[in-house]
Formats: sequence, C-alpha cells, structure tokens
Amino acid sequence: MKFRSRKLMAGTAGVALAALVGLTGCASGAPASTQPTLDPDEEVSITFTFWGNDVRAELYNEAIAVFEEQHPNIDVDIIFLAPTDYWEKRQIEAAGSGLPDVVTMDLAYLRQYSQSGSLLDLEPYLGTIIQTDPIDAQVLSAGVVDDVTTAVPLSTNSWGMFLNTTLLDQLGVEPFTDGTWDDYYDWIAEVSDAAKAAGVDVWGGVDPTGRIENFELQLRAEGDNLFDEDGTPGFDEERLAEFWESVSAQRDAGQLVPQQRIAEVQPLTAFDSALSASDATWDNTGAGFLANLGEGYEIELIAPPLSVEDGKDLYLKASQMYSIASNSEHPAAAATLIDFLINSPESGEIFGTNRGLPASETARESANLDELSQTIADYEASIADRLGAAPPVPIVGYGSLHEKFRELGEELNFGTMTVDEAVAQFFAEMDVVVSSQ
Repeated sequence: MKFRSRKLMAGTAGVALAALVGLTGCASGAPASTQPTLDPDEEVSITFTFWGNDVRAELYNEAIAVFEEQHPNIDVDIIFLAPTDYWEKRQIEAAGSGLPDVVTMDLAYLRQYSQSGSLLDLEPYLGTIIQTDPIDAQVLSAGVVDDVTTAVPLSTNSWGMFLNTTLLDQLGVEPFTDGTWDDYYDWIAEVSDAAKAAGVDVWGGVDPTGRIENFELQLRAEGDNLFDEDGTPGFDEERLAEFWESVSAQRDAGQLVPQQRIAEVQPLTAFDSALSASDATWDNTGAGFLANLGEGYEIELIAPPLSVEDGKDLYLKASQMYSIASNSEHPAAAATLIDFLINSPESGEIFGTNRGLPASETARESANLDELSQTIADYEASIADRLGAAPPVPIVGYGSLHEKFRELGEELNFGTMTVDEAVAQFFAEMDVVVSSQ
C-alpha cells in the first residue's frame, strides 16, 4: 500500500475550469466484459481516491492494509484530498482520461461524470465481484444514470427532523410528533410565542421553505420529483410560489429565527446554537448538533411532516458512492476493492459510521454503533412505510440551483425580496441550467 496526501498548488482553478469544459466532451467508456474475473496470481497496482479529514485517512489506511493482506497480488495507491480540493483535481484527471481506478463519488457529481463517459458500466461486476444482496435495491438504484449503473452506494442517510427537547421542556411546549406541514408551521408559532412570553431568544424553527429538500419532499408526496431524468422540473411557478408563501404568516409575525441571528452564529446553525427548537435536515447531522450544543442538551429525531396521506416522500440517499474509472486497466481488481470497502465485516468494524450508516447489511452488522448512530439506524428502519424510490440522479448544475434556492430563501427572510420576485429569479436560473442538459 502506498499512501499519498495531496494538496493542490495555487493557480489550478483556471486549469480545473478548462478541464471541466473538456470533461463534458469525453467519449463514453466501453462496457466491461460480461463475465469479469480476478486473476489471483496477477500482480497489479490500482489507485483509490477519497475526500475527508485525517481521522478518515487513518481508517482507510487501516482498511487498505487488511485488504492487501487478503489480496497480496493487489497493491493499492491511496490518494487523499481535503473536500475543497477533491473535485477540482478529479475534473483535471477526467479531462485527460486519467481518473484513479476507484473514485469516491458524490451523488451531486454522478450524472456529470457518467454522461461524460468517465465512469465504467458496473453492471457486469454486480452480483459477481461486487456483492449486492446485502444492499437494499432502492439504495442501489441511486447509482443508475440513463439506465447504466456507474456507482455503488457505500452509506445512506435520510431526511428527518431534529427537536431540541431540552429547550421545549424549558418552555413548557410539547414536542411536535406528527402531522401536516401546516400543523408543523402552527407548532413553530406556538414555540416562538412561548419563548417570547418567557423573554428568551428561542424560536420554533428556521424557515422550512428555505430548504429545497423540504420542497422536494412535498413534491414527492404528491407524486412528482424536483426534476425528471431528462431535467424536466416537476413543478411550475405557481407551485413554487405556494411553497414559499406557506409560512408567510409566521415570517411576518417574527415567529421564525431571524435571518440576522442566523448570520451572526455562522458557521453554526440556528439549531446547534440553541436558537431553534427544531430543524429538518439529513439524519447524519445529529452527531455534529450534539457536539456543538454541548453538555446539558438532549435532542430527538422524528420523521418530517407529511401532508398527503400515505405519501412516499422520503428516500434513502446515498451519502457516498464508489465508481470505477472507464480508463482503468484493472477493473476487476478495482471492483474487488469496492466490494471489500462496502461489504466486508472488516470494513464495517473499522469505519463504523464514519462514512455514514453502512448501506451493506453485512458491514452494518459489524459496525460498532454508538447511541446516536443506533438512533439513526432505528429511525431509518421506522420510516420504511414512507420510503419511495430514490429520485433521478441530480441534473448537471443542480448544485448551483441548490445554492440559488438557499440564497433566495435568505432574501425572503431578510424581507428584501417578494415571493414573486424570488420565483422569477429561480426560474430564470433554472431555465439556463435545464436548457444545457
């Protein structure tokens, strides 16, 4: 095993931009053989890259050492980068058909790299080298772009709602349990009014309509997606305006955490600053919330509101994935490494929930789950009746739309923009992104 931690030099941003342009014009990767096999006697060397911090790097160092003991003919060269540098480097490599053999992939980038032909079709390796039985079929479907599997999820999370039960006890307000989105908005108002009467700076929640994920959940409950496979939006101007106006009463009454207070506590959020008694977000943020809140606080994780009876609004999101580069000269060895990192009991024991809740049942059973991790595992099991199929892989440019939605939400809460103006701006940005698909 060779371990390399790399830092990009100054001046690479322009190169990366040019590389990204070249990336979109790459030819499609050739499909792999139908019956891939690994020759245990052939000495091969493959490269593997991931993002993270020093703690994750040490865990990968330990896991790869075990893998190489089990497969002495495979030498793994690890390339570790900080998250801020990771995709810049990948874009440069992809433009020159030089991606590492195994690439840790993010859902937001999967369509871009898949449609450019930079990633291998993994179908021949699924169920042969990469075991798929331990992974839920809905989770596996997250790695499919245009009917081709180009990534395998290694961990999952789902959207949930955190409650600060310590604050609620102090205010004498019962926790939100279940109900519609309108019920939740009314509960936010109740908490905020109780805090105001008590003379404390606490609110029931941040503006839920500032999160595009909450909009996505409502659309999914209604049978739509944010975007279809071809980039067609599942909503119109009227539906978006309805969403942003749904908390106008709470916004006008000052019953949502003021945007100025949110700005003051950054990089913390309103929830882990104990300004908000609730927050809808990904379930794997709980550990960070508890760490930032400090001693004396207890939090609870529940399912988010649902306004459509029996709506299938939730889904298990692939928080990280593994892909094989189409330029790999040793795809069978690369697939063998992926299978080990996703499915092996050794990997589950080493990583625990560092990469998220393991998607593989085999790895999950071997992971030592702390109390919060077990709570998340139990939560994801409890929402089975609300889980629908994973949405289509995000369109190219989704990241910019996600950011635009957040920025417009801030403007609405600062009171510097009307809902109609926000809708017009978002659709103008969306038209540019969708037209480029």
